[in-house]
Amino acid sequence: MTAGFGSGDGRPAGVEPDDASGSMAGRPGPLPPRIEPQPGVGPTWSTPPSGGTDPARPVPAPRAERPVPPNTGQWGPPPAPFGGAAHHGPGAPTAAPGPAGYPPPTPGFPGVAGYPSPGPAGAAPSTIAGYPGGPAHWPAAPPAAVRPVRRRWPAVLATLAVVVLAAVVGLQAYQLDRLGDRLADTDRRLAQAQDGDLARLDGLDKRAEALEKQAGAAFNPEAVASAVLPSVFRVRAGEFTGTAFAVGKPAAGGGTNLFTNFHVVEAVWDGGGREVFLERTNQRFPATIVKVDKTNDVAHLRTSGKFSGLVTAPAAAKSGQQIVVVGAPLGLEDSVTTGVVSALRPAQGGSGPAIQFDAPINPGNSGGPVINGSKEVVGIATAKARNAEGIGLAVPIKVACDGFKIC
Repeated sequence: MTAGFGSGDGRPAGVEPDDASGSMAGRPGPLPPRIEPQPGVGPTWSTPPSGGTDPARPVPAPRAERPVPPNTGQWGPPPAPFGGAAHHGPGAPTAAPGPAGYPPPTPGFPGVAGYPSPGPAGAAPSTIAGYPGGPAHWPAAPPAAVRPVRRRWPAVLATLAVVVLAAVVGLQAYQLDRLGDRLADTDRRLAQAQDGDLARLDGLDKRAEALEKQAGAAFNPEAVASAVLPSVFRVRAGEFTGTAFAVGKPAAGGGTNLFTNFHVVEAVWDGGGREVFLERTNQRFPATIVKVDKTNDVAHLRTSGKFSGLVTAPAAAKSGQQIVVVGAPLGLEDSVTTGVVSALRPAQGGSGPAIQFDAPINPGNSGGPVINGSKEVVGIATAKARNAEGIGLAVPIKVACDGFKIC
């Protein structure tokens, strides 16, 4: 680009200045091309090429430097400058800031700011504003500021925790609801079972009561004998012996009333005597004949001793009813025999009605009690048939009670 210029004045050959302003008006020929300075490098020439000064051409004032856009490589390498800092006037800066994004060049490094300095003849430019080695060795531009990404994982975790807790709470509520239903159903079934158990218990109680009644009604000679024996005595009246038993409530004077047969005490009564003796387990108690009934063969005795009286049956004996006869046959006290009521005999030949039974009796049983299964006295044993077995007779207890009013 320097071809066509003179060597001393910086004008094209054959062109003279017309006036002090350098204008070439009035001279033929084309105008030389105007050289524009590169942006940011100031004026093209600071001194004539020869190194002298041209008094006719004033030195233009340096222009304000423009910012140089960075060389991104899209238009190729930048053009070569017309000189380094040495071509600038005195006091010109030796270097300017490099392209945007790069640090400023090293002070004093040759070349125009932001462009490579011309190297040896024919050599390609290899530097940029203080960075040797060419574009391949230029430092990378600092990364653009990245806007910090707001982390949302705490909120996500909190949301997930809330969802999980809500699910757990819902599951527990559902399980509690089901558990409540199951408990209610269990309580209902338990109440039903308890009602059923109570009904069964009531049924069992009633059945037990019925069984107790049946057991009480059942004939048990052992139980009957155990309850009756303490109230039964052997009677000794002179030369005769028989049986007597306590009956009813205690006597008015505090003693005990007893029943026996008249024929047992007949000899004493007819002889004017009134005293007889009660014997039991080697004990002897005096008793007095109070009253007699010769027709029904019954006598009323009284003793000062206190003994438990037997209970009399409110109803008459029935055929087939089981009985126990207690007495002292042939003087053998506390003897027990069992049988059934064979029949009820009406009064005949001046004698009152009689109960026929088949329990074995012998002399000495006269005056002894005939007891049913309920431990109640139903009659007073009186006699047995001679030359026969299993035929005994007893005075109904109602006849004795009605005659003496002590039952």
